[in-house]
Amino acid sequence: MFQPILVPEPAAIAGWLIALALFVILEAATVSLVSIWFAVGALAGLITSLFTGNLLYQLLAFALVSAAALAATKPLVSRMRSRRPAAALGLERNIGRRAVVVQPVRPGLSGRVRLDGVDWSAVCPSPLEAGDECVVTAVDSTTLRVEPARQPAPETPSHL
Repeated sequence: MFQPILVPEPAAIAGWLIALALFVILEAATVSLVSIWFAVGALAGLITSLFTGNLLYQLLAFALVSAAALAATKPLVSRMRSRRPAAALGLERNIGRRAVVVQPVRPGLSGRVRLDGVDWSAVCPSPLEAGDECVVTAVDSTTLRVEPARQPAPETPSHL
């Protein structure tokens, strides 16, 4: 039937060690559980190479253990990812943050606000004066939609 493909033990060990290292480096570079299962499979191939020089058995151990590791951990990873709220990406991360008006904003006319040391074009349905604080409600290309920041209620003196 099949002729065994025999690999000398030192070559097999070196090959599986290289494969293991490459899969671990790839996983460290991506940090998204792309190749960790193959690293576990490469470890199984390495262990199998210590007992047999038959490459077919080593590859079979690699494939079976990789598939088993994937099957065992994929549902867990999927559940963990679904629980974590999606991170705001790009400009959307500015929504909800406070900015300071540097050039007055009038309804229908854009002004300028400063957010994290960067000046942005801004629009607001109500007037804002220089120095006012505002909250970013949306981002349209390079223009921030803002609203006046709610100021805390002034404290009343306790002796009244």
